[in-house]
Amino acid sequence: MSTDIAQTAVVDPRAKLGTNVKIGHFCIIGPDVTIGDDTRLENNVVLSGITRIGEDNHFFSNCVIGTHPQDTTYRETATCVEVGHGNIFREFCTVNRATEKEDGVTRVGDNNYFMTNTHIAHDCKIGDRIVIANNGMLGGHVHVGNDVTIAGGVGVNHFASIGQMSFVSAMSRVLHDVPPYMIVDGQPARPRAVNSVGLKRHDFPEEDIRLLSKSYRLLYRSCVGLEAAREEILSYGPLRPALKELFDCVERAGLGKHGRSRQHRKKAA
Repeated sequence: MSTDIAQTAVVDPRAKLGTNVKIGHFCIIGPDVTIGDDTRLENNVVLSGITRIGEDNHFFSNCVIGTHPQDTTYRETATCVEVGHGNIFREFCTVNRATEKEDGVTRVGDNNYFMTNTHIAHDCKIGDRIVIANNGMLGGHVHVGNDVTIAGGVGVNHFASIGQMSFVSAMSRVLHDVPPYMIVDGQPARPRAVNSVGLKRHDFPEEDIRLLSKSYRLLYRSCVGLEAAREEILSYGPLRPALKELFDCVERAGLGKHGRSRQHRKKAA
């Protein structure tokens, strides 16, 4: 099928469009934009800068992708945004291009659902199958693992990392790294339970869920400390991959500044 461009849209002739791309009224597509096959843009969508969009994405009205980072040190460097396949961006979503401070790429993975007013700031790295509800706000340099759910009105501090298959409750303020497989809540957000429902939906073994729940109680209820918790969990047998990921995340967060593993290390501060 051929590309369908509304008469009122402005598409730079240098932009690269795949097959069966649909571009609605009053959209603006810049010269350095690439749009993959079967992607649909509703009315008033802006794609600017060096922006590469994969296949089968759907952008609802008033999304703005690829504009300058909201960073006062940015100096018009040719950084970019990369979006994978099968993503849905609801109304008024924004994704900013990267700064020069990391690899120069703001990256979004595959099969994500971003609800109205989601903001993905510069240098973020977003995984696959993530849901961010209305008014979710990710600061610069945030990393989000696969299969994460972020409920409405959540603000995530710059450089924070959110571990895979975690659940961030509505209106939480994420100042520190979120461990994988946990439900976090509060201001600031703290682990409140293991995301057992999500783990069961992803066919995690019952033994993994049991030991993750035991680890949660040791780390966040009994507060025995990382090494003591790890030692007790090891008494049940070899450290399973999910447990290793949890303990490694907690250890990295402790080494980072303000509980964010990817920010400046304490020794270097």
